[in-house]
Amino acid sequence: MSEKDDNSAPNRRNSTGSSDDANLDQRLEQLKSKLEQVRPADSDGKSGRNGGTGPGDKAGIGQAFRLSSEFIAGVVVGAGIGYLVDTFFGTSPWGMIVFFLLGFAAAILNVMRAAGMVAESQMRLKPAQEMHNQRQDGESDEAAKK
Repeated sequence: MSEKDDNSAPNRRNSTGSSDDANLDQRLEQLKSKLEQVRPADSDGKSGRNGGTGPGDKAGIGQAFRLSSEFIAGVVVGAGIGYLVDTFFGTSPWGMIVFFLLGFAAAILNVMRAAGMVAESQMRLKPAQEMHNQRQDGESDEAAKK
C-alpha cells in the first residue's frame, strides 16, 4: 500500500468520530433488542447457551469423550501393532509407518460411525437379514397350512 492509503484511514476516522460512535451505539442497541426477542430467556434470566450445564451439555460432552477415545484408541492400537511388527520382523520403521496410517484410517472410520455419518457395513447385516427373511418365510408357510 502507498503512504497515501496508510494516512487516509486514520484521518477518516478522526473527522467523523462522534457521529460514528453514536451510530455504533444505536446499532448495538438495535442488535441487543433483536437478540432478546429471538433468544428465549431461561427462568433465571440466563440465556440457553451461556447458562449452566444442562442435560444437553452433558450429553454433548459425553459424546465428545466417546469420539475422542475412539480416535485415540485406533491410532494407539495401529501404532502398537506396527511396533510389534517392527520388533519381530526387523522392518523398522516401515511396520510402524504402515500400521500407524492404517490405525489412523480405522480411527477416522470408527469416529464417523460413532457420529452416525457412515452407515454400518451391509456385509455385517446380511446374515441377520437372511435369518429374518427365512423366519418370515417359515411363518408365512405355517399361516398357509392353517
